[in-house]
Amino acid sequence: MVDTASFDIERMHAGVVAGIDEAGRGPWAGPVVAAAVILDPDNFPEGLADSKTLTEKRREKLAPLIRERAMVGVGVASVEEIDEMNILQATFLAMARAEAALARKPDVCIVDGSQKPKLKARTEMIVKGDAKSLSIAAASIIAKTTRDQIMRDLAREHPFYEWEKNKGYGAPAHSRGLESHGVTPHHRKSFAPIHNILCGAAPR
Repeated sequence: MVDTASFDIERMHAGVVAGIDEAGRGPWAGPVVAAAVILDPDNFPEGLADSKTLTEKRREKLAPLIRERAMVGVGVASVEEIDEMNILQATFLAMARAEAALARKPDVCIVDGSQKPKLKARTEMIVKGDAKSLSIAAASIIAKTTRDQIMRDLAREHPFYEWEKNKGYGAPAHSRGLESHGVTPHHRKSFAPIHNILCGAAPR
């Protein structure tokens, strides 16, 4: 049975509920981005779903509608922070920044995944939450589209890695760019493929 995102989880909680999700834990380059979204249950865009199940065109169409009709907070953890504290802790930091960026303080944060970040509001983890909760689905769309735009902007400065297409993931074009032009300040030096290059090995 396929999960269908709804407000069922949100309705289980009293008070203001924010959905939180992230994008960009796996790439070799670029920041990790988290979003926190408080939806209006009576006024939200049709078609909200886990960002991974939507086309890029559909995500880009939904993102401004979410920002128009919901309260949105975005948090970013930099490549330097990822390398300093590891990707999991940097993801938690981005989530905390997203929560803090909300115009209204939530009573409860429902977060996609099983590992709990340290947030100010009471926190509930929802495995595959982006497929179950409309708030988390909306957060996944905001996080993904925000990060995609960051990578498109970086691609204009560093065109050899084709980040506008692969968004910093380990695609063949990205590997070829590393072989021909080396590591940029936007690469995650703590990630094995980049670390290996800095130590003299070829990317994998």
